[in-house]
Amino acid sequence: MSEESSCCAPSCCSEETAAQQHKQSDDIRNNVRESYAKVAEASNHNESCGVESSCCGVSDDIDINTLNSLRLGYSDDDLENVPEGADMGLGCGNPRAIAGLSIGEVVVDLGSGGGFDAFLAAREVGESGQVIGIDMTPTMISKARNNADKACFESVEFRLGEIENLPVADNTADVIISNCVINLSPNKARVFKEAHRILKPGGRLAISDVVASCEMPEEMKNDLALYSGCMAGASLIHELENFMQDAGFSEIKITPKDESKEFIKDWAPDTNVTDYVLSAHIEAVKL
Repeated sequence: MSEESSCCAPSCCSEETAAQQHKQSDDIRNNVRESYAKVAEASNHNESCGVESSCCGVSDDIDINTLNSLRLGYSDDDLENVPEGADMGLGCGNPRAIAGLSIGEVVVDLGSGGGFDAFLAAREVGESGQVIGIDMTPTMISKARNNADKACFESVEFRLGEIENLPVADNTADVIISNCVINLSPNKARVFKEAHRILKPGGRLAISDVVASCEMPEEMKNDLALYSGCMAGASLIHELENFMQDAGFSEIKITPKDESKEFIKDWAPDTNVTDYVLSAHIEAVKL
């Protein structure tokens, strides 16, 4: 067999590698979607799911969900001013703390879940503003829409879609917020390109997410439970900076939160995951 016809020829090998990468990405998305569908269903039935203190676990004890949110940086006032069932104690921070939202702004929430951050953002942008939540899990979208209807949040809408392919027009948003979701994407470079596309000139990112402080062992990276648990998919800080620069962002600022290790260690108590990951504020501007 000639080199040109061999399956080891460059074109054949590159096609095979691309197919493997595509399958791996699909496996990750499907696992994440299934995990968060279970979270939404558990919340709907007031049941616990997963590790109750984790970014993808909910408790049947409302006080535990409240405690989780308080230690992420939310206030009692925040928790009292969202529809019942919107706060599931999920996330790794409070992106609104760095968003600086103003009346009349358009906000897009990547991975909006049950709508917790979207509803809080709606209070800040007022009736003249708009909040668009995006989530790839149909059960979460249904939950968020029901929450919005119950509480008459008319300036909030929720759209089904992947954050790598946002169902939002170019130059729409003043601000993009997200809470512990981009780490779940197998194509983060694409996420930031899409974020840049839908932001208006001068628009900004205000993101809380899990980042890697050093390279993780391969067995951790390949653990789907740790991936859907917001840990294994974390990128190194310089990688995120490169993704954002390549997408066209400027004024990039990534601020790790060392104190976040206190709650992240509860997400996977039988591992040494906090040797590798922590939460961070991620900010940038589209010029």
